[in-house]
Amino acid sequence: MTEVVLNSGDTAWVLASAALVLLMTPGLALFYGGMVRTKSVLNMMMMSMVTIGIVSVLWVLFGFKLAFGHEGASPWYGAFSYSNLEKSVSDFTNNGGVYPIPLLAFAAFQLMFAIITPALISGSIADRTKFSAWAIFVAIWTTLVYFPVAHWVFAFGNKVGDVVTGAGFLAARGVEDFAGGTAVHINAGAAGLALAIVLGKRVGWRRDSMRPHSLPLVLLGAALLWFGWFGFNAGSALGANAIASLALINTQVATAAAALGWIFIERIRVGKPTSLGIASGAVSGLVAITPACAFVSPIGAIAIGFIAGGLCAFAVGLKFAFNLDDSLDVVGVHLVAGLWGCLSIGLFGSKAVNSIGLDGIFYGGGTKLLGIQAFGAFFVMAYSFIATLIIGFIINKTIGFRVQADAEVAGIDYDQHAETAYELTSSSRGGFSS
Repeated sequence: MTEVVLNSGDTAWVLASAALVLLMTPGLALFYGGMVRTKSVLNMMMMSMVTIGIVSVLWVLFGFKLAFGHEGASPWYGAFSYSNLEKSVSDFTNNGGVYPIPLLAFAAFQLMFAIITPALISGSIADRTKFSAWAIFVAIWTTLVYFPVAHWVFAFGNKVGDVVTGAGFLAARGVEDFAGGTAVHINAGAAGLALAIVLGKRVGWRRDSMRPHSLPLVLLGAALLWFGWFGFNAGSALGANAIASLALINTQVATAAAALGWIFIERIRVGKPTSLGIASGAVSGLVAITPACAFVSPIGAIAIGFIAGGLCAFAVGLKFAFNLDDSLDVVGVHLVAGLWGCLSIGLFGSKAVNSIGLDGIFYGGGTKLLGIQAFGAFFVMAYSFIATLIIGFIINKTIGFRVQADAEVAGIDYDQHAETAYELTSSSRGGFSS
């Protein structure tokens, strides 16, 4: 065991970042909850909240080991090397180096990534999902898809001398993904696409009005996501250092530029900028800068964000062309912006800002890095899509994945939870007192 002296400042930053990332999932619940209709608010928010419970337990039981166990690990999945998380609290190896933070601090930080990833998927199947089926899906998908993919991307192994063991195969190939463009956003976006196909369209889709019931909730949720994302990106430096500072400023300016890019496109297309547009644009920027935040300059981050906002503003409309009911635009925002963010490193990557990375095309590095990034991004997309399609199909054919049509029309909140989000009368349905 390599003995290191714990650094209280780095440890404090990682712990604070873990709390910030956890806040993102309730923020996502508000963001998604505001975007659905009144009769679906609680079900939508509950899908995020139950994910916190399920993934937290799985992470301690075996998830952290599958993602980051390195003793005897394969390139495809981790090993059960950390049989007790209380062990090796001052010896954490990751990214080929030893960090002066407790292993438990890193485990807690990465847990929050594991939580929000399946929660993101829920937006693609809003308004029609059986709650019990969703809970089962989260447990299976997180085990078979997220934990292995996290190992591929985030596990840089244990370095002893010049020998590194236990690294994930994408990390070993040099794929640059600082905070989860592949493991989180492409992974969730591809899964959302698969589930939208499995569950089919909502009753009345393209006929009935399905506009967001509360835009203030959407804006509040987007604000909490933006706030928490500083922990998501800057916290991935695993220390209070220069790379964390770079990631933080890049996160801010890319998100701001994306919000402006989205409403710029809206102004051209429909004549007016919207609150839903600026919130969605901000999220697209957060997604796009996630993999690139520590590998590009702030000027590059602005370009990445602005392009992401405009690109996603166009992409969300494609679901109508493809007749795909991706309810809350998980594919149009997370998959598209995630792909763009990963590929953009091959264009804007600069060794001048981070010596660990490679130069992209615009900095004289040629197409090598772009090729590496494309391989990683599309490999994760294909695996997640195929695996989710199989998992979703099996659940749908066994216990059923969506509620009955009459329950969907009447209100999924009451059908699944015996509650309604807003009590407008003196008493509620079914004899429950208000």
